[in-house]
Amino acid sequence: MAAPPTDHRSNDHRPSDRAGNPLCLLAVHAHPDDEASKGSGTVAKYADEGIRSVLVCCTGGEAGDILNPAADTPEVRANLRDVRMAELQASVDAIGYAALHMLGYHDSGMPDTDVNARADNFANAPLDEAVEQLVAIIRAERPQVVVTYAEDREFYPHPDHIRVHEISVPAFDAAGDPDRFPDAGEPWQPSKMYYTGWSRRRILALHEEFERRGEESPYARWFERDFPDHDDRFTTMIDVGEYLHRRRAALLAHRTQVDPEGFWMRLPDDVVREIFPWEEYAPAGTLVDPGVPEGEPEDDLFAGLRASVDVPKIRAGH
Repeated sequence: MAAPPTDHRSNDHRPSDRAGNPLCLLAVHAHPDDEASKGSGTVAKYADEGIRSVLVCCTGGEAGDILNPAADTPEVRANLRDVRMAELQASVDAIGYAALHMLGYHDSGMPDTDVNARADNFANAPLDEAVEQLVAIIRAERPQVVVTYAEDREFYPHPDHIRVHEISVPAFDAAGDPDRFPDAGEPWQPSKMYYTGWSRRRILALHEEFERRGEESPYARWFERDFPDHDDRFTTMIDVGEYLHRRRAALLAHRTQVDPEGFWMRLPDDVVREIFPWEEYAPAGTLVDPGVPEGEPEDDLFAGLRASVDVPKIRAGH
């Protein structure tokens, strides 16, 4: 499925790279709602800077449970895919994504479930077919930065999350190779790729704040499952303290998945801004020197790419 054409003509109001191309970020997510819980503050921040951000959502989320009792009705269950598509669009609008691309695969569900055996699942699709679809979108949108998932087969081994990783890594390289997928558009090589995720230090900060407030921490069970300590991987920290309301709006847009009284909503934004206002990323590949002093975190996914310093730099505080 080819991506629609995109206008890449120079725009004086959009930040550009050193070759004069408008800056663009492309994020690959598995299901509707993943874009709200992973990196939404970062995208909102860049959207306000005039940077085009585009979302690739690989499945319709049809196999997801309804996690908000108020939304669990026969009508919603009968039309769950359409409901989740409407929720996704509302989230995209709240965050500030400029475009939404659907790969069109069915939600794979969890291993050993009936839905997991469907031939039209994302996890069961031919790998090259899915990679080519993503390559076509990358070539059409021409992002300098791609955000995706690291491989996780231990803590949360969802087949669709694993598949996102499996298609993103080869697509990053193939997009710039004229010999790969010649029918998928003119080659374009992204410059940087990052894995989005949640560090142990972030979860611990939120967990300790619940305990400090005398409330039961919803994150306690994460530590019971031996949440991995990969904090050294997360060397890019984006301060999104001023965009937490956009993240909250995006999460609440997913009414079937997010209970307004649930754990995502229980800490006020001003509290989160005080204890941990960053979204974190692990570099997964770069073709440029970000120009960051050794030992210091990056505070910009476009570090090393911008034509000039067009926004104030905010260090992560350490």
